[in-house]
Amino acid sequence: MVRQDRRAQIMKAVEKLFTSRRVHEVTLDDVAHEANVGKGTIYRYFKDKDDLFFHTAISGFDHLCELLKQNVREDATFEQQLLVACREIRDFHRRHRPLFRMMRSEDARMSLSKGTLSKTWIQHRKKLAAAVAEILRRGIGEGRMRMDVSVEILAGYLLGMLRAHGRDRCNQDESTDSFRQVVEVFLNGAGPSDKTASVNWSRAMSYEGR
Repeated sequence: MVRQDRRAQIMKAVEKLFTSRRVHEVTLDDVAHEANVGKGTIYRYFKDKDDLFFHTAISGFDHLCELLKQNVREDATFEQQLLVACREIRDFHRRHRPLFRMMRSEDARMSLSKGTLSKTWIQHRKKLAAAVAEILRRGIGEGRMRMDVSVEILAGYLLGMLRAHGRDRCNQDESTDSFRQVVEVFLNGAGPSDKTASVNWSRAMSYEGR
């Protein structure tokens, strides 16, 4: 098996084990058994359990960036691009709930770290934020977003809202429109609706269904 495939196989096993267990409950023996490899094979790709979990969590950022690259069309309107991007992030949280939990766990751990791992984590987080910021930058250019807040900060706000939404919905059935409410609040605020500032959802939703 190609080295990259074996590495991905091991990380996929970790994600599967997280479906029913917590971080401290998963051992490398468990991972080896689930991945159908020898324990020594794991050490060919990862230094230890923490290194394995760290890189598995980081793969979530890379996966999300790839999803946005593949599915957010350049010829779509700003609202359509934003809606599709947020839908992809929402769907990722729903399809990969164990990995999402790992990402949250590692995020908390990295917030207390100042070493190389923390810098690597931040780099991958920034990569996802940059992909979202690129969409928001178009909205600023079209006058749909405020200009007095940096686009990087706006992207962080939106991703934070989506993470919180995904965390709160992890163990609940989600209504179809709930993530659209997150986007609408992000764009229009939590105050009363203003028809002159509202998003053309019917147009954006028709695009989403393509």
